[in-house]
Amino acid sequence: MDLDFSSLALVTAAGFLAPFCLGFVPALRVPAIVLEILLGILIGPDVLGWAEVDAAVEVMSLVGLSFLLFLAGLEVDARQLRGAPARRAGAAFAVSIGLALLSGLALAGAGLTGAPLLVAVILMATGLGVVVPVLKDAGAGGGAFGRLVLAGGALAELIPILLLTLLFSGESASAGGTALLLAGLVAVVAAAGLAVAGAGRLPRVGAVLERLQDTTAQIRVRGALVLIVGFVALAGGLGLEAILGAFLAGALLSLVDHDRRMTHPRLREKLEAAGYGVVIPVFFVASGMRFDLDALLASPSALAMVPVFAGAMLLVHGLPALLYRPLVGARRAAAAGLLQATTSVGFVVAATEIGMQTGMVGPGTGAALVSAALVSVLIFPAAALALLGPAAATPAARPARSARPA
Repeated sequence: MDLDFSSLALVTAAGFLAPFCLGFVPALRVPAIVLEILLGILIGPDVLGWAEVDAAVEVMSLVGLSFLLFLAGLEVDARQLRGAPARRAGAAFAVSIGLALLSGLALAGAGLTGAPLLVAVILMATGLGVVVPVLKDAGAGGGAFGRLVLAGGALAELIPILLLTLLFSGESASAGGTALLLAGLVAVVAAAGLAVAGAGRLPRVGAVLERLQDTTAQIRVRGALVLIVGFVALAGGLGLEAILGAFLAGALLSLVDHDRRMTHPRLREKLEAAGYGVVIPVFFVASGMRFDLDALLASPSALAMVPVFAGAMLLVHGLPALLYRPLVGARRAAAAGLLQATTSVGFVVAATEIGMQTGMVGPGTGAALVSAALVSVLIFPAAALALLGPAAATPAARPARSARPA
């Protein structure tokens, strides 16, 4: 099969230009993914029509989404899910679940949606894959604030994925059948984790890995790729959401590598370079290209729903963030609420596609939900960075961040 790489060339160029252009205006504290999505809308079929999501872009975008969820799972540190910050984050997310359900019912009562439960699942979700690079760029990933955001974000990433899989997976016969499939996937993940942990402690295996890790074999990076693709394929084969497999692959590697003795100290730097430097920008630019601008503009009611949905996202996560005030203060609590209200565009796209396939969501409502997710990515991280202040990204803070064990 002959592939046309012209669209992919434009997509990768947009992925390069976004951070490069922002680099000339460091005072403009806007995440690069914001410009990547906007450039995708610009070059996509609904505006300039220069590029389309063809086979080459689709494959790279899917790999980018998988890598994004993998790296998000990799940020889940079991040690951060213990102690006062984790308990506070868990309590806040429990409130978020209640607010999301109430918001979904309220929106349904107002006639804005016919799928209150699906909308509630979307509202409670956080795009941890978006939040993590924002925290890294701001040098604010450590301390109580970083632990709160990451712990709360991990819960708001994993639980909505599980709920979407359990309640709305179109290939499963019932929620009970999906639960059994999910239990099977978790069992396979656990078995793989035990196998990886056991193999890493065998002296001969460890010696081979150490000898090949910095050669052209890059054996540990290849092993991580096996985990990503393997779990994505397994989840898809079971009729579950592929994004769940990618997230679990990252969480598995983070769990077995909790003491960082079984992997090369620079493995995570290499994985981040491959993800954020190669395939993840393609996903964000392609997300902008997939945006159905015509469906949104053709329906005034759908256009009016965008700020309503975006406001609901902020309410669901911003109000519970008040529980963070005793630990980090009011200003940082507000920043944490904004970051956790930042929704994963990829998750919303997947959820709305499921909703449209099952007839629960119309094209206008789907476009409005995706637009609200884009608004959350465009506005909420930038507002959070403004609240964190310039001290969070001072040159002095960056070496300390890069010096931490990888």
